[in-house]
Amino acid sequence: MAREINTVGVVGLGTMGAGIVEVFARNGISVVAVEISEAALERGRANLAGSTDRAVAKGKLDPADRDALVARVDFQVGLGALHDVDFVIEAVPEHLDLKQKIFAELDRVCKPDAILATNTSSLSVTEISVATHRPHQVIGVHFFNPAPVMKLVEVIKTVVTADDVVADVEALCARLGKVDVTINDRAGFIANALLFGYLNNAVSMLEAHFATREDIDAAMRLGCGLPMGPLALMDLIGLDTAYEILDTMYRRGGRDRRHAPAPLLKQMVTAGLLGRKSGRGFYSYEKPGGPVVVADEQTPIASDSIPGAKAVGSVGVVGSGTMAIGIIEVFAKAGFEVTSITRGGEKSAKLCEDYKVSLNKSVVRGRLTEAERDTALGRVTWSTNLEHLADVDLVVEAVVEELSVKKALFASLDEICKPGVVLATTTSSLPVVECAMATQRPADVIGLHFFNPAPVMKLVEVVNTIRTSSTTTATALDVVRRLGKHAVTCADRSGFIVNALLFPYLNDAVKMLEASYSTADDIDYAMKLGCGYPMGPFELLDVVGLDVSLAIQRELYLELREPGFSPAPLLEHLVTAGYLGRKSGRGFRDHTHR
Repeated sequence: MAREINTVGVVGLGTMGAGIVEVFARNGISVVAVEISEAALERGRANLAGSTDRAVAKGKLDPADRDALVARVDFQVGLGALHDVDFVIEAVPEHLDLKQKIFAELDRVCKPDAILATNTSSLSVTEISVATHRPHQVIGVHFFNPAPVMKLVEVIKTVVTADDVVADVEALCARLGKVDVTINDRAGFIANALLFGYLNNAVSMLEAHFATREDIDAAMRLGCGLPMGPLALMDLIGLDTAYEILDTMYRRGGRDRRHAPAPLLKQMVTAGLLGRKSGRGFYSYEKPGGPVVVADEQTPIASDSIPGAKAVGSVGVVGSGTMAIGIIEVFAKAGFEVTSITRGGEKSAKLCEDYKVSLNKSVVRGRLTEAERDTALGRVTWSTNLEHLADVDLVVEAVVEELSVKKALFASLDEICKPGVVLATTTSSLPVVECAMATQRPADVIGLHFFNPAPVMKLVEVVNTIRTSSTTTATALDVVRRLGKHAVTCADRSGFIVNALLFPYLNDAVKMLEASYSTADDIDYAMKLGCGYPMGPFELLDVVGLDVSLAIQRELYLELREPGFSPAPLLEHLVTAGYLGRKSGRGFRDHTHR
């Protein structure tokens, strides 16, 4: 049975330390809050007061409860004040020598049965523990920022951490109303090991001028439903903190190049561009520490018109799947005349019927009036003959993801369509330039990657090849604007923005599971509760389809030839065995009875 912990000590009262103090005190636990000096102690008091006062102002904390919370905190200078606590956690800067020095002193000061915990987000708990004579009583307890709000706590045990210590800490987390995931001591633990590889990949993408900071962030917010884009999140975390975490993960995690901090990141840290805390990072802020972004020399100027765009009134859509239906609906509802082309009368009739069903659902849900539905129905012509695209202004193909099929289609469109027509592919992973070079007009070919379901998802990736003309790009951007979508522009590289950032993260999660580092459920909990993701990686893999994920990951690996991008063997084995996710009833979870 886990013992009850009644008094805790917190060492370091910065933003994270003060947040941890608040978590304990909110839950009726007495706290000894320790800093190195009176000045630092006063800053800690101010951090706690600021947080609790904001909670009162937002109606999330009663003033009387705030006063009772503060009364449970004993502010002290020096580690000697921790002589009688049951549990102590440090939240000082991420420097191993500093933490080891503190733990050596805690070992001397604290009573023999006290549990010593570190809130480190990336350093080795084992290396910290050996600074004491009680490594079996040392454990990692990683809270997430802001600690009073975030539900996740990572509990990190070393090879010598006692089982009763783990049980005591897990019980303490439950008492605090937190969800804990217990894992072994590994670089980055769960959340940071998955998160920071993704963040570093985004910095490398910006550094290579593959896409702008705004487009990278918008792509991940709108394409994946993430609460923040990766570069804005780096600014919030602090670029210096991100650099230290990545550097530690690189050195401790097998020297994977994807965790080697991007050179741009090191340059920005050296230049003092640390993110919100310094007032400038990837973005500029109204004041240091503030959240309000202000315009700078990199901020694009908003415009309702796209200079150089051609007029587009009629659109052809080639394809018969779910994506084709969605794209037809998007264009028709936006006022474009649409010609739908499928490979046979039966498919054309089914596509027409499915389109009507989709529009009727929108009426039932209050998204369309009956008159708007009838107008959208009247704007679509159904055909099986490519020749009927001879006079359209834009063609969008949404056929199967097979390069040979797409190239043959674009060769046919090249012969049929009038000069100057924009030819767009909706591919999510194949090279757009391959489609372009199947024609005699590569300057007119571009990628328009819609996300499924197209009528709902706001994002469209506009993908330029090295042969795409500025007029074609301008026309595509103007069309996306008229559709009421948000366009992000990028170069023609495997995965574009979203998939190039998303699928390596999913692949890393599979590798983590494969190494028996944690369970699928705990990894999903870590990313949802610790990072605010709408779905955990294994939930998302089952929805996307394991076969789709494997195909995209293979394309990324073939293009980038980076060992860290190689598909996880477990993913390949599951796909071979027919475990494809929801569509097959089995993936990382059993969906047959859901």
